[in-house]
Amino acid sequence: MADQQALDEVVRFTSELIRIDTTNRGGGDCRERPAAEYAAEQLAGAGLEPVLLERTEGRTNVVARIEGTDPSADALLVHGHLDVVPAEALDWSVHPFSGEIRDGVVWGRGAVDMKNMDAMILAVVRAWAREGFRPRRDIVVAFTADEEDSAEDGSGFLADRHPELFEGCTEGVSESGAFTFHDGGGRQIYPIAAGERGTGWLKLSARGRAGHGSKVNRENAVTRLAAAITRIGEHQWPLRLTPTVRAALTELAALYGLDADLDDVDALLEKLGPAAKLVEATVRNSANPTMLNAGYKVNVIPGEAVAYVDGRYLAGHEDEFRATIDELTGPDVNWAFHHHEVALQAPVDSPTFAAMRAAVEEFAPEGHVVPYCMSGGTDAKQFSRLGITGYGFAPLKLPEGFDYQALFHGVDERVPVEALHFGVRVLDRFLRTA
Repeated sequence: MADQQALDEVVRFTSELIRIDTTNRGGGDCRERPAAEYAAEQLAGAGLEPVLLERTEGRTNVVARIEGTDPSADALLVHGHLDVVPAEALDWSVHPFSGEIRDGVVWGRGAVDMKNMDAMILAVVRAWAREGFRPRRDIVVAFTADEEDSAEDGSGFLADRHPELFEGCTEGVSESGAFTFHDGGGRQIYPIAAGERGTGWLKLSARGRAGHGSKVNRENAVTRLAAAITRIGEHQWPLRLTPTVRAALTELAALYGLDADLDDVDALLEKLGPAAKLVEATVRNSANPTMLNAGYKVNVIPGEAVAYVDGRYLAGHEDEFRATIDELTGPDVNWAFHHHEVALQAPVDSPTFAAMRAAVEEFAPEGHVVPYCMSGGTDAKQFSRLGITGYGFAPLKLPEGFDYQALFHGVDERVPVEALHFGVRVLDRFLRTA
């Protein structure tokens, strides 16, 4: 079991990692190297031999392997990203890169996404070194760059250029799972991710006839684009249930004593109340217009207008997503993927999922573990190119009223110290038994 030093270190590591500003503004504007060197130093202190790898100068990744006792066992990847999204200091109660520890809470950008998990990994690995413990299977630890943008300098680069570092890995665990979800009625639910919707960020472009703003123009690019994004924004996507979402709905219905009527999912979601938040975004594909760009003067009709759409699709339904976007954009608007990644699906009846469930239940016996599908995506998408099945498992025990999901990319991001202690204990238990 994780010792007191591990509990102390996870808090210190979280705070110190937050103080290292690894803001990813997109387009290559980020420098993860100081955080990567920090992580590598902690791994080296545990007797490991971490390697630092870059596709682009300053965009550094760290990989290390812990040898298991059973050479015939499949290896397990445990990974976290080092970059964070931007934070405007004036909007925060504390400086977002202070790593301040106040009233039993660690504050700062990355406290939940995901320097907390990075710190948990480091604390567990170092505790094992002090104990002289070796896991059954090889554990590959990876800290990546660029997850908050394209992952081209991070997990994409590692999967494409350094697959040998992940030899033998068949499964992986990372962010966004095993956190406490309070349903408002006294139940504590711990969702573990066993799938992700695919990423289909779209660039739409409409061309038309440029001209004077006072003249009749039936070929107005802005009008054509506006009509297309209105159709997209108002489209009602049909229900499409993946195995993971079916399992989530079935287990949640059982928890609430409801009939799992999957022929009327919308009615079931309504009966689930607040717990419906765990699945409602993943029962359909989606597409939300997010950016518009057209024109340069109010009395000039531009010859081109551009928009961006955040599209997401479920495993097995990418073809339907593409066909629907073709139909909704129509003949006057072209579209292409601005960023495109696969949807993921992981089995919920695997020994690894069972081990994650057991680890949470040992330290939160009052909790109810359920599978769920992430509405967004993680580095697991890139590592799936290597045949690695990904799960979301970054355990945190959170108090009621602590809106974990709202703090992702939000203002005043923070994590309770006790949540970090819980996370270290659960992660340690899982990795010992996986």
